[in-house]
Amino acid sequence: MLGFAILLLFYLIGYVLQAVLHIPLPANVIGLLLFTLALFLKIIRLDWVEEAGIFLIRHMMLLFAPIVVGTMVFFSFIGSHAVSIVVSLFLSTFGVLLVTGWSVSKWGKNKNKETEQL
Repeated sequence: MLGFAILLLFYLIGYVLQAVLHIPLPANVIGLLLFTLALFLKIIRLDWVEEAGIFLIRHMMLLFAPIVVGTMVFFSFIGSHAVSIVVSLFLSTFGVLLVTGWSVSKWGKNKNKETEQL
């Protein structure tokens, strides 16, 4: 129970920090970063939370069950719109690749001009 209490405490600290400071990260990510920092700084000992972590990893599939059930509820909708879903996935992926390539090429040209001026 100590391990679960520690993990929950770090989540709650992350939630409070995110709510008060309006940090643009989810509370669980903030809590995880703080938890990792506490482990590295030896504030929290690994053996305190190891058993809880192993339990959570062992039962991880139960945590994803609502997502799978939610997908199955809309299975007929997904099936009837499969073509438009697949087309939009490919177009959005291609669009992201184009915008990323364009922005990197622009940034790379500006970077090269800066080094040439030096």
